[in-house]
Amino acid sequence: MIRAQCIVHRGDRLLMVQHRQGGEVWWCLPGGGIKDGETPGQAALRELREECGVEGTILRETGRAWYAGVDASCTFLIDIGDQEVHQGSDPEFGEADQVIADVRWMSMSEVPERDRAFVWSAGLLGVGVFLDEVESWGNEISYPGHGER
Repeated sequence: MIRAQCIVHRGDRLLMVQHRQGGEVWWCLPGGGIKDGETPGQAALRELREECGVEGTILRETGRAWYAGVDASCTFLIDIGDQEVHQGSDPEFGEADQVIADVRWMSMSEVPERDRAFVWSAGLLGVGVFLDEVESWGNEISYPGHGER
């Protein structure tokens, strides 16, 4: 499946969506599958509307990533102006089986490490405020579990 997704930010905070399914919980960018006849950009904007209740404007594509297996993503930097977001739903699931658990503005330090890796692979370095953050990190090794061997 190819996933179309959105980078929406306000300063150094990203709009993130929490999913819960099959006992698993994870945070990701707003997005989802591309329907027949949709472009990746159209799908990203539709998913943003469904999951976060806002309309967006595409500023540019930030990246395409291919993951082991069959999954891939196409990511767009999106502007929503000053609209207020609210938790929507995934129309593929009924109310009792809903996978969208939360929608929140988050700094990268609040995003779990595993989920953060997928966000960085979406082209976050193409957004100035996040490139500035990375450039400030320094040269120390800080890998999860590093030094515990």
